[in-house]
Amino acid sequence: MSQASAAPQMHDRFPYSAIVDRPPLRWPNGARVAVWVIPNIEHFLFDRPSSSIIAATKELVPDVLNYSWRDYGVRVGVWRMMEVMERYGVKGTVALNADVCRHYPRIIEAGNALGWEWMGHGPNNSTLMNGQAEEGRLVNAVVDAIEQGTGRRPRGWLSPALSESHDTLDLLAAAGIRYVADWVNDEQPYPMRVKTGSMLSLPYSVEINDYTTFLEQGLTGEAFGRMICDQFDGLYEDGARSGRVMAICLHPFLVGHPHRSRHFAKALAHITSHPDVWMATGDEIADWYGKTYGNS
Repeated sequence: MSQASAAPQMHDRFPYSAIVDRPPLRWPNGARVAVWVIPNIEHFLFDRPSSSIIAATKELVPDVLNYSWRDYGVRVGVWRMMEVMERYGVKGTVALNADVCRHYPRIIEAGNALGWEWMGHGPNNSTLMNGQAEEGRLVNAVVDAIEQGTGRRPRGWLSPALSESHDTLDLLAAAGIRYVADWVNDEQPYPMRVKTGSMLSLPYSVEINDYTTFLEQGLTGEAFGRMICDQFDGLYEDGARSGRVMAICLHPFLVGHPHRSRHFAKALAHITSHPDVWMATGDEIADWYGKTYGNS
């Protein structure tokens, strides 16, 4: 399907599936919930607006106020996030802008030392996937740059702003990507139809997500910590019947501030204090699901 063709009213990527009609899903060692933590580590271009905490300057070029506020994440916030996660034995699955490899190699070095995983997240967070004239070339360039920068070819993908064209999934599959987190419509993995190869959707969240909580809803770090715990408690209860996936979606320029990170730490303490919880990475979840239940 070309970018120039008329937009279909229905997609054909997967059939409807009611979770109550599925056979029970079982995680390794009887875990009720597979929890994966996704730090979004990003690079922003200086000549255009992006995520903003103050609206008054966001259309200025340059917007020093909001640009430097975002820049706090890679200079300070990510290091606090790493310390909190390491304290509780949690490995990140990083949604990584390829430009991070070039501009902030120190972060890649530290992430590799912690055993973190890297999945594709576009070239930078100022470039969305929808509307790219040479999207296939862009996808391949991102995958190649992350492989060169981290030492490992990414197998997962989260588009900037979860943006896709009608061709994105096919292009990702052709580039060797095996799971995608753009579709926030489930609590279990499910296979997606692509032209070649295979593709798995892993649960991601726009609700258990610091961007939505802090910037869209204006809530506090304490409220976000409570949301994480409440979400976990509900999934833990449901997971006794059939396994669930919980995604905790983070941005170091948000949760990396001390007044927020302390509540993130309390939430991780709550989660990791429970038995039958699998603190997993994206690759681990995708591999287990594919091996046990198949990708098609």
